[in-house]
Amino acid sequence: MTLTVEHTTMPVLGRLPVHSSRAEQIAHIAEAAKQIRIQDLKLVHHAGAGHIGGDFSAIDILATLYGAVLDISPATVNDPERDRFILSKGHVAGALYTTLAAFGFLPVEDLATFLKPLSALNGHPNRNKVAGVEANTGPLGHGLPVAVGHALSAKLDVSLRRTYVLVGDGELQEGSNWEAMMAASQYQLDRLTVIVDRNRLQQGATTKETNDLDPLPEKAAAFGFAVVEVNGHDHGELLDVLSAVPFRPGKPTFVIAHTHKGHPISFMSNNVAWHHRVPDAAEYQQALTELARYDRGRL
Repeated sequence: MTLTVEHTTMPVLGRLPVHSSRAEQIAHIAEAAKQIRIQDLKLVHHAGAGHIGGDFSAIDILATLYGAVLDISPATVNDPERDRFILSKGHVAGALYTTLAAFGFLPVEDLATFLKPLSALNGHPNRNKVAGVEANTGPLGHGLPVAVGHALSAKLDVSLRRTYVLVGDGELQEGSNWEAMMAASQYQLDRLTVIVDRNRLQQGATTKETNDLDPLPEKAAAFGFAVVEVNGHDHGELLDVLSAVPFRPGKPTFVIAHTHKGHPISFMSNNVAWHHRVPDAAEYQQALTELARYDRGRL
């Protein structure tokens, strides 16, 4: 594959030393999220396909997890005691691949193959093809049950490894998630953290118009979870919460991350049309311009 300039611009950021201050960690995560968004925009535009709206709502969460929270590195990707992360909303695979590249799990040059024939970087992640991917996901409602299985395995192993799973709020309309949550509560899987990308949009409509989830915090609590709500684009809040789980011994954690689809691009943010749209040339340039001046939540 011949690389073009759009695939060779993202730096590999890695992790800061463990003794780094909170402020240093937040600044590092913010820069990672910015670079991941720029690269993901290029990926989707030049591939002519992808789910950029959902990518952009989830990137701050992904950057925080891989940049400072998960106990995993490219060197420990097969270590049985590594933390697990499962992307249940597998259609935002572009954001996951770009995040993995940013933190050294995937060569940046491999991003040039995104959605190409026979590429390992499919429209949904495949654990047999990409290092760092823990589960094949795409059919919505499957990732959380798989995560419960990982968390139960850790408990049976008497292991301190943690399991994190990122779900879309739309996919919480699938009953399999609530069956899995009952099991997580029954087995007191307090090393399990469910993160909800609560952007309130799904393909073609709002979640409220489709099948209203509210009151979501009360529902999750009724299923036996410790519930926390955060600004899903605030790296400090995300770092503090995701690093501190479990919040209550014997209870799995349910983090509702309030986000905006397409964040922070002016014409994408909170716009349902960007579930599966691809930026044209003018939109691509405008988005690049906005991202170039984006700084920790401000344009």
